Amino acid sequence: MLFDTDVLIWLFRGNARSAEVVGGEAERQISIVTYMELIQGARDKPEARTLRSFLGEYGFTLLPLTENIGHRAAIYIDEYSFVSGLRMADALVAATALENRTALCTGDHRHYRALQEIKIIRFKP
Repeated sequence: MLFDTDVLIWLFRGNARSAEVVGGEAERQISIVTYMELIQGARDKPEARTLRSFLGEYGFTLLPLTENIGHRAAIYIDEYSFVSGLRMADALVAATALENRTALCTGDHRHYRALQEIKIIRFKP
């Protein structure tokens, strides 16, 4: 399962529900976009190091951007940005889920509501 940034923020903060959801999943994946959002949100280098260690300890696989993911995300932006407010990072994460044939676990399901072909697992902290 691909986890969105918000779920990992809850996990990093020690939220029991996110630990249950993430811990119950055999294959834990994140997009490189999610990784960059998390690192960019760190307060300093030590927190970024802690975050990287944290992701490693939980066994997350980092999924890279590919040409197909970029192309699909661009299509999503063309089709949905004006209709639903889909943003670039969300389009890339959604395209990563679809290209890797995996569900996307997110608490921000509204961001993805226009994308019917993505299997969304709603997370509630």
